[in-house]
Amino acid sequence: MLRTSISSCGVLGRLKTNVSKLYMLCSSQVANSRRGLSLSCQTYESKKDDEDLGTEKEKVEQKFRKYEYSNPYERAFGILKDDVVSFYKKRKKFFEDITTRARSNAEAKAKPAPKNTYGFEPSGADVGENVWPSFCDVLVVGGGAMGSSVAYHLKEKARGGLSVVVVEEDPGYKKASTVLSVGGIRQQFSIPENIQLSMYGMEFLRNIPELLEVEGLDTPDIQFNPNGYLTLASEEGYEQLRQNYELQIDMGAKVSFLTNTELSKMYPWLNVSGVAAGVLGRENEGWFDPWSLLIGLQRKAISLGAHYINGKVTSFSGETMDDMILEGTQQSNIKRITTAEVTLPSGETRTINFAILVAASGAWTGELGRMAGIGEGPGILSVPIPIEPRKRYVYCVHAPDGPGLHSPLLVDPNGTYFRREGLGGLYLCGQSPPEDKEPNVDNLDVDHSFFEDNIWPTIAQRVPAFEKLKLHSSWAGYYDYNTFDQNGIIGLHPLFSNFLIASGFSGHAPTLPGGVTQPLAGIQQAPGIGRAVMECIMYGGYETINLERFGFERVLAKVPLFESNIV
Repeated sequence: MLRTSISSCGVLGRLKTNVSKLYMLCSSQVANSRRGLSLSCQTYESKKDDEDLGTEKEKVEQKFRKYEYSNPYERAFGILKDDVVSFYKKRKKFFEDITTRARSNAEAKAKPAPKNTYGFEPSGADVGENVWPSFCDVLVVGGGAMGSSVAYHLKEKARGGLSVVVVEEDPGYKKASTVLSVGGIRQQFSIPENIQLSMYGMEFLRNIPELLEVEGLDTPDIQFNPNGYLTLASEEGYEQLRQNYELQIDMGAKVSFLTNTELSKMYPWLNVSGVAAGVLGRENEGWFDPWSLLIGLQRKAISLGAHYINGKVTSFSGETMDDMILEGTQQSNIKRITTAEVTLPSGETRTINFAILVAASGAWTGELGRMAGIGEGPGILSVPIPIEPRKRYVYCVHAPDGPGLHSPLLVDPNGTYFRREGLGGLYLCGQSPPEDKEPNVDNLDVDHSFFEDNIWPTIAQRVPAFEKLKLHSSWAGYYDYNTFDQNGIIGLHPLFSNFLIASGFSGHAPTLPGGVTQPLAGIQQAPGIGRAVMECIMYGGYETINLERFGFERVLAKVPLFESNIV
């Protein structure tokens, strides 16, 4: 097993001469930072990072030069992060050898998952040192769809070469974003990386019978409904809808642009008043059962050797990197977390030492960051992870005369959505409230007046058959909401040597006037995020989809990455 972190190999110590003035660079230019400058990382249409840069000296010079025109924050943290992750890239061959050996070993074959998913639920005397995982290579905090996807992709790639432990506080997932999700999957985004992530998500769903097969258990049935998304736009949002559509086509998405006349002809039950056009997903869009995906990822990860623990991470301990001093502070500000304290349901606490930490704790990732010291310190070091819980309601209504079996998941220009649920005339619907009307997150009580005052009038106006609907049931849950730009955050934290973030993907949706957001579907990107984190750990960088723009650096640089508005 890999019983070291990037810091213990002295990589940061070798970088003192390169980064000693980075802190001063940031501090001296805070007031003059320009938010309009684009990120310097490679995008889906930029291949400059793949070019031959010549000699080693020229490569070093080019490394600094590629950040020359960036925001000062981006330049400083970009260079620092490049130096840190270069360690992983140098060890790519090492990890590939581990994978090869593990796959050729008969003992690495997947075994049936145990009936008790959380294999360590002790009470008092049941605790044994031979059972508790006192050390692991990768500790994943959060066992929902994101965390389980990370565990699955790591174990599927490395098998016995890496030990992976997942800590989940809520094994019933009563407060998880996964349970709340309506299970939508779409390619209708305005950011290329989000489109690519969802495309991989659909490819993964299509191959679930093979990918998540576990001996002795039934293959997960995700119940995919390929009816697509129908995103509607008013006259005000027409041009943005058209631009997004053109990007989606360029990225390979199977979508159609429909005028209001074409919409009326295709969907006679639809009132197109106030609608200028719509985009319909023809292939690889629709909805599925998110619970089946979660359980499928979880039990496959366990069958490959991942260890799930029912408990709550309550504290961290670690060390600062004494071999790196940032000018202006007279002390080291680069940290490495080494130990997590876990509180078990019985109240007992135990510790786990680890080499790498992955924060996939959803709505509570911001809290986990504060626990690790993220957001503590002067100036730029005080920036926390801007992810917090936001309560959302889902209402299930009965409308026997509703749109019918061929109804897509429809998104109104004001952000209200609905989709069919099963075959009995049931429909799920919801809407994210305006920023100034966010509900209290202290409980999961449902506000039925929100349905009567906001959702019902909208869907009844759009689909007259909904005027006679009856509320069947409802529930509430939490989204992991990125307050900075409502997009996910992924990758290594630039001021920590072994802290990776994979959270905030419930919030990547266009924000409409008044702070209303369109329906969110972070569950669809869980497979892609899990694979991306695996690549960061195994190879030191993204091998398939470049997600550098989703890194924490943009938060430090104050350069948000918003999805474009569709009104």
